[in-house]
Amino acid sequence: MAKSTGGISRYRLGSSYVTLIVSVSLVLFLLGILGMVLINARQLSDYFRESLSFTIMLKEDAREADIRMLQKELDAKQYVKRTEYVSKDEAAVKLREDLGEDFLDFLGYNPLMPTIDVYLLADYTHPDSVIKLEKIITEYPVVDEVYYQESILNLINDNVRKISVFLLIISLLLFLTALTIINNTIRLSIYSKRFLINTMQLIGANRSFIRKPFLLRSLFFGFLAALIAIGLLMGLMYLIEKEFFTLFTYENINLFLLLCLALVAAGVIINGISTFFAVNRYLGIHEDKLYY
Repeated sequence: MAKSTGGISRYRLGSSYVTLIVSVSLVLFLLGILGMVLINARQLSDYFRESLSFTIMLKEDAREADIRMLQKELDAKQYVKRTEYVSKDEAAVKLREDLGEDFLDFLGYNPLMPTIDVYLLADYTHPDSVIKLEKIITEYPVVDEVYYQESILNLINDNVRKISVFLLIISLLLFLTALTIINNTIRLSIYSKRFLINTMQLIGANRSFIRKPFLLRSLFFGFLAALIAIGLLMGLMYLIEKEFFTLFTYENINLFLLLCLALVAAGVIINGISTFFAVNRYLGIHEDKLYY
């Protein structure tokens, strides 16, 4: 009978440990997903910003050599990601494909002008920066006009700011939720051992001696839960990478490693602090209050 009771106790104890590890690992996994979103949020916003371009309308009598010289100068600028030169003939071919008919036969001449499409780096796509660049570029002799869609540019920048604020608020709320869930899970785990703590005090064990095994076990469980969360994140990242390979760059992989270290630190530190206060709650408490 004693062996059976001992087996049941060990089973319940093991189940509580498994529940604690699984709960903490799932919370850390959610934090890890949020971290991955934050890591890639900048790259995604940069992608949308850098996909916009402004068009330099060149003068019809501009020489090919002068146009190529302008393009090389623009490519050398620190704020330019890349440029694309579109000649009159190339512009006519594109327009013919879009219209589905040959407008040159109708007009009898090519009214299109040669252009250079300029794609800026993300840090220079703010409206104020584009206005300054527009003034600089219009000073070139071969440039007739600079055209860009100001409304779309403002819309993207406004949405990026709104999304950044939204992600920051969600991050804070999720982190506070994670702290609460992990703390409550550990408190329930310690609560189930309150009589053991009280018994150790009754036989003369001091506070640090009682806390030590709980803290060491909690730190180990936090580390183990973080490893499980990292494993789940790596699996999720592998699935995403199969569909969106360009989503992860070398820089992002380094940031992912930092995220893994942050999850380990969070699992260990939060578990340790929660356990410390949870054990202290039952140290020195009157025996009658252990039943509440």
